[in-house]
Amino acid sequence: MKATAIAPANIAFIKYWGRVDAALRIPSNPSISMNLSACTTTTTVEFSPGLKHDVISEGFDAARITAHLNRLRERAGSALFCRVETHNSFPASAGIASSASGFAALTVAAAAALGLRLSERELAAFARLGSGSACRSIPDGFVKWEGEYARSLYPPDWWDVRDIIVMVESTTKKVSSSEGHDKAATSPFFHKRLDALPRRIARLERALNEKNIQELGEVIEEECLDMHHVMQTQSPPLYYWTGETVNIMELVKKRTVPAYFTIDAGPNAHVICEGKDEARVVELLKGRTLIINKPAAGAHII
Repeated sequence: MKATAIAPANIAFIKYWGRVDAALRIPSNPSISMNLSACTTTTTVEFSPGLKHDVISEGFDAARITAHLNRLRERAGSALFCRVETHNSFPASAGIASSASGFAALTVAAAAALGLRLSERELAAFARLGSGSACRSIPDGFVKWEGEYARSLYPPDWWDVRDIIVMVESTTKKVSSSEGHDKAATSPFFHKRLDALPRRIARLERALNEKNIQELGEVIEEECLDMHHVMQTQSPPLYYWTGETVNIMELVKKRTVPAYFTIDAGPNAHVICEGKDEARVVELLKGRTLIINKPAAGAHII
């Protein structure tokens, strides 16, 4: 009863910030993301009658992982404990959606090891219970998450775009995304953002359909600034940006290259461009530590 899965992190073009149900991790708004080829989690899960408790890779949140395994064990009618070995190809808990790739990989590997035959929709729903954005790492390519489920809008080869992550900090952030979600609605701008989102989502979906990098870029920058405005005005406020984060934003805003920024719940900047402009963007960001991503497949057994 052993299986190994790999899952990508994802970058949200339309962000997930705030929940209508914290226990079930139901978001306050739909979100749209792209899976990342160079930021992955590989997880092996092996259930064994010889184990007296779950054995989990050091450095990971054992209590949270065990709670998630319990959900899958309950579905499978199993009382077996397991060994979980996990490896990330990128820094964890630094605002690059490591919990998304982690719980997506854990869900797919554990379900397979338990002999569960779950649909993509069911896997996404289970992954969501471990980490909300993990449900976006289950389907392929460009993904939309609404309510309990996520689905693929377009496959990875739909559009040759890049997410070039500029590593500002690789240390664990002081305030987790989960803590931040719980306070999101205390911002006076929380509901204003929600009111603006239907039109913004429509623009983003049109940009993806038409492969319009300028439209995509304008929307993701607007959305990024709007979400961080909510973060910075909630109680207590969250300031994830550093001076270097702002420097990168200002550098990209000069538009010497057709590239656009977005930033999730952390200090690291994501610079979005088309594949044909990758070299120019890399040159623009020279001297910094970069992780270059293409659109990627969702979580799957390897």
